[in-house]
This record gives sequence, C-alpha cells and structure tokens, in this order.
Amino acid sequence: MSNSGICHPPQSSWYDRTKTFQPFDSVKECLASGGRLPKGMARPSVNDRRVIKSSDSESYSRSAFGHGWDDSDGDCQDSRAEALIRMSSTPVRFATDRRCRVVTGRWISPFSGNIIQNASEADIDHVVPLKWAWDRGANQWSDANRERFANDPVNLLPVESSLNRSKGARGPMAWLPPSGQCSYVARFSRVTKQYQLEPRPSEAAWIRKFLQRCRGQVSG
Repeated sequence: MSNSGICHPPQSSWYDRTKTFQPFDSVKECLASGGRLPKGMARPSVNDRRVIKSSDSESYSRSAFGHGWDDSDGDCQDSRAEALIRMSSTPVRFATDRRCRVVTGRWISPFSGNIIQNASEADIDHVVPLKWAWDRGANQWSDANRERFANDPVNLLPVESSLNRSKGARGPMAWLPPSGQCSYVARFSRVTKQYQLEPRPSEAAWIRKFLQRCRGQVSG
C-alpha cells in the first residue's frame, strides 16, 4: 500500500516504482485494511481471483513443508534439537529420558545479542520463512525439497521466541531484527539464491541496496 492508500498488485505499472509503502502478503489483505485499487482497475468480485491472488498464499499450508521437525538420520534428535546442539557455545544438557530433547545450553541470539540458556525460551527461526518461500517459488517444489528446505541448517537460527513471533512470515524489507541486521539480510539472500527463490523485483532491489550499504560500512 502506497502512502496515498493505493493497493498496487503486481499488474499495476506502479508496483515496482513505488518506493515508500506498507507491505501486505496479498492484495486482499491490503484492500481489507482500507486501501483501494489504482484508478481504472476494477475491484474483483468474490469469484474473480485475478487481482486478489497475486500469489498462492491462500493455498499455503505448513504441512506442505513436512509435519514438524524432521529426524532424517533417526537418532531421535530432530532438526530443532540439532540446531540447538550445533549453535550452543557450551555442551547442551538433555532431558533425562533420552538424548533427544535439549533442555539447556548457551545460545547468543543473532537477533539481539542476548544470551538464552533455557531451550524452552528459544524458537528456531526459519531465516527465510516458509510462507514467504511458498509465495516465491516453493509452491512449485516437490514435497521432498520443501521438507529439506524447512530443516536445512543454513536456514535455521535459535532466537528469542518473542522476536521470532514478531517476525512472522515477513521478509527483511518488512521486518528486521534489532541487532545483526547486515548478517541477517546476507544470510537471507544466501538462502534465497541457494534455493533459487524469486523475490519480488522491489524486494530484490531493496536487498541489493541494503547489502551495498552494509559493505560500505565495513570498508569505511
């Protein structure tokens, strides 16, 4: 939605030219928030999805990426546990039943720099959110490739639950962590390229410019 309250779908000639805007996951959500379509573009009826369906968001389901965390090697430690083990700066402690569930460790949140010691206070963030990926190409993948993506260590970070949930399914153009923003966007870009996801042209341009500024800060 532009500052003037116009919801620009991808078909709009202003979609990639609008620089200041509030992002929405779909045109439908933008319209529901009180926005309006560009002049001359008719508001779609309930049965007309040509404008509303700018992506496949409405058919997204978490189960398309597998049912929860995977344990591909069958050692009882799923990808959440393995991410916690891998990222802890001290040996982790497991629950007393089996060496399956991580209870404590020491994680430095890349989103804030805060130290997390109780595993129950950590969420495993998908750097590139699953729904974001679905809307930008993952809806065309095989089930096996989507499950691999959802459990790939390069796309997983232990962070505070509150920050992970405030991020939701948004990309970096709409949400950035309080700290480590350059590293976060660089990792986001790396994952999208690795999996050949296709950000919107405005998103790709924003990421490019942001990383250029980051490189300028380092060289300066």
